[in-house]
Amino acid sequence: MSGEDVDLGPVEIHFIHSSGPGGQNVNKVATAAQLRYDLSRAPLGEAQRRRLQMLAPGYLSRDGFLVITARNHRSQALNKAEALARLADLLARAMAPPPKPRKATRPSRRAVERRLTEKKRRGQSKAGRGPVKISGED
Repeated sequence: MSGEDVDLGPVEIHFIHSSGPGGQNVNKVATAAQLRYDLSRAPLGEAQRRRLQMLAPGYLSRDGFLVITARNHRSQALNKAEALARLADLLARAMAPPPKPRKATRPSRRAVERRLTEKKRRGQSKAGRGPVKISGED
C-alpha cells in the first residue's frame, strides 16, 4: 500500500518550519509536512479504529486526529510523500487481521525424559574435565 492508495478524504496536510540546522533555508521555508488524519471520518470499522489507536498512541491528539510529522527531507514534496507513506503503513497494519493468540502447549513426557538424559550425559562429560592431578603432588 503506497501513499497514493490512501483515501484522502479525512486528510489535511500543512507545512511547518522544520527544526535543526539548515542555515537561512530553515528560517524561510516551511518544508516539514504535518499530516492530520481525522479518525472520526475515517472509513474504518470500530475494531480497526481501536487497533489503529493501539498501534500509534504517540500520534493521537486529544481532538481525535492522527498527527504525523515528516521532516527528514529538505523538500515539501518528499516530506509529504513520506507522511502519506507512514499513514498508509499504519492503516495497512490496522486493517490486517490481528495475530492469533499463542496456544499454550506442554512438552511430551518423552521429550522431557530425552532432555534430562542429555543434560545428565553432558554434565558427566564436563565433570570428567578439569585440572590434571599428578600422583605424588598435593
